[in-house]
Amino acid sequence: MNTILKIDKISQYNTLRGIETIHPLISVFDISDSKMLPNHVKMNLAFYSIYLKGGDCGELKYGRKTYDYEEGTLIFIGPGQVMEINNDENYKPTGLGLVFHPDLLKGSELGKRMDTYTFFSYEITEALHLSEKERQIIKELFDKIKFELQQTIDKHSKSIIINTIELLLNYCVRFYDRQFITRENLNTGILSRFEQLLNDYFKSENPNKLGLPSVSYFAECLHLSANYFGDLIKKETGKTAQEHIQLKIIDLAKERIFDVDKSVSEIAFELGFKYPQHFNRMFKKTTGYTPNEYRFLN
Repeated sequence: MNTILKIDKISQYNTLRGIETIHPLISVFDISDSKMLPNHVKMNLAFYSIYLKGGDCGELKYGRKTYDYEEGTLIFIGPGQVMEINNDENYKPTGLGLVFHPDLLKGSELGKRMDTYTFFSYEITEALHLSEKERQIIKELFDKIKFELQQTIDKHSKSIIINTIELLLNYCVRFYDRQFITRENLNTGILSRFEQLLNDYFKSENPNKLGLPSVSYFAECLHLSANYFGDLIKKETGKTAQEHIQLKIIDLAKERIFDVDKSVSEIAFELGFKYPQHFNRMFKKTTGYTPNEYRFLN
């Protein structure tokens, strides 16, 4: 189980699946018509993968978490991420799959923007759960890509395929926005826990031991991926998680600045800054004053 099967080419993946390679950089397939991937194996794919769950697709392990995802679930896996497959030998998976290599997107506008589709770095448990209407839209876009691949390649083929992938991804952004809204109660709980974690962090010895807190630190405490956590906070509050952290730091700094027995440098170190000048820069950018100016102004 320690061995990781590395798949660099779409053709290698197609061979594992028993699928004909129509295009060297992209493949669309019906999971039920393809061979099962090797069981009890870790795989590192060098390309983007999107799986639309049909019936029972078994168990996926992504990172350190296992998820038996439901029908109508969309899974996104980015290049270089490790996926572990553990399935019962008697199950029959159904659904659709789309894999495409980053090289397909080179020179395109989509290629420049792929890092904005942060759901490729979500944990498997943060998958997109589709409604029936949403699932139908995704299926139609899979079919459009498949149809285009089956046509004679001409000068328009690449742009049509890339534009359809982009449309698919943009729909997924919309559907994730809907999912954040429909899970508002859960999100409110995460927000309140985030606030509590922020308070607890600065009441502890962590600033001295660990320095300034990061977004990934709080995401890990909440058992979320950093990207999913960041997107959730942004959707719910309009501010990024990093902005929330900085505002907390500035609020604490404003209180402590009035302790004239402490220098600005001492306050900076207490808050977790390695260098006082970084604290000074953040404070002035947020308040319009340096810490010393703020102290004497008040």
